[in-house]
Amino acid sequence: MRPSKRDEIVNKTLQVLYQNGFHATGMDTIVKKIGISKTAIYNHFRTKDDLVLAVLRLRDEHFRNWLFRRMSKFSDQPKDQLLAMFDALEEWFEEPDFMGCMFIKAASEYQELEHPIFKQSANHKELIEMHLCKLAGEANLNEPEQLVRKLLVLKEGAIVSAHLRSIENPASYARDVAALLISASTLH
Repeated sequence: MRPSKRDEIVNKTLQVLYQNGFHATGMDTIVKKIGISKTAIYNHFRTKDDLVLAVLRLRDEHFRNWLFRRMSKFSDQPKDQLLAMFDALEEWFEEPDFMGCMFIKAASEYQELEHPIFKQSANHKELIEMHLCKLAGEANLNEPEQLVRKLLVLKEGAIVSAHLRSIENPASYARDVAALLISASTLH
């Protein structure tokens, strides 16, 4: 089935915003890069912010589906899937078009806590947290919510380090620390 014009706009705009940023990319740049007129875009989106929200929703869906699928492919055990998150991140960091986390970028450009784009970015992180909490609970780990928050700090730090290229193999370092945290949280 052929994607709708709206879906086509969102798909093409995603890569443009990921590469160039949100505020730095005006509608003229989007039009030029994706080859669709402003009129066509505004037929589907009232504002640029509405387009950005649609892009973030698509990226959220794609990224979470990819991450959770990779985690479950590495292992079918919930405890091991928590560690596998870092293996999946390492794969992502090695992709030639890796340019950091779109949600970290969006939240840093739209810093007002009540801004819909900030909220959408935070929601993405919350959905990942919920999934990890479910896995930690299934693994019968001690204080699963606290453990998951620690793992998320490692995850986000690894993403930023990979984007800045400040540390070689940040996912591997984060995985090592995560293994220690998970081991310490295992109920005896």
